[in-house]
Amino acid sequence: MNRCEVLTADKGYDDTKLIVKLWDKHQTKPVIDIRDMWRDGEDTRLLTGKDNIVYDYKGTVYCYRPDTNKRLEMPFGGFEKDRKTLKYRCPAKHYGLECKGMKQCCATGGVRIPLEEDMRIFTPLARSSYKWTTYYKKRTAVERVNSRLDEAYGFEKHFIRGLQKMKLRCMLALMVMLAMTVGRIREKQGVNMRSLVKAA
Repeated sequence: MNRCEVLTADKGYDDTKLIVKLWDKHQTKPVIDIRDMWRDGEDTRLLTGKDNIVYDYKGTVYCYRPDTNKRLEMPFGGFEKDRKTLKYRCPAKHYGLECKGMKQCCATGGVRIPLEEDMRIFTPLARSSYKWTTYYKKRTAVERVNSRLDEAYGFEKHFIRGLQKMKLRCMLALMVMLAMTVGRIREKQGVNMRSLVKAA
């Protein structure tokens, strides 16, 4: 049975129930932009059970060095599916830095953050990871195509009636866009392949 591995969406779909359902019921990783719902004005919150590990509303995790109280971002170390936890590594160990407060730090070996800490903020594909950013950029690319269909090809204000006719028109528009791209690449005009104006 095929399933969707990742679902990307903008802030309009930022909802805890949806995020929980995607993973718990469908094993689909949500890549949904997040709104700042923290109403107390705080920049970070203390991680449960840790005295020098904090996170912001976007899920970026930081440690405060016990010796200098300097805040460092903790590198993401992966998702443990069986434990439902996100791993974050000690930045000193990860980057080969000297940390004189390591013996007093509660994150010497890194930390595991259960998704239950806040399932809206901590998702199976960590918001602070490069992979999350890569997937989200793909969504913005699709949005650009949708915008072009609406504006340049006139689908925003159309008089097309019937699903079959709409599917046909959309398919033709997409084929034209792809043909223009191929033409620009063949003419070594790859830099202009997104343009609808300049001649190929």
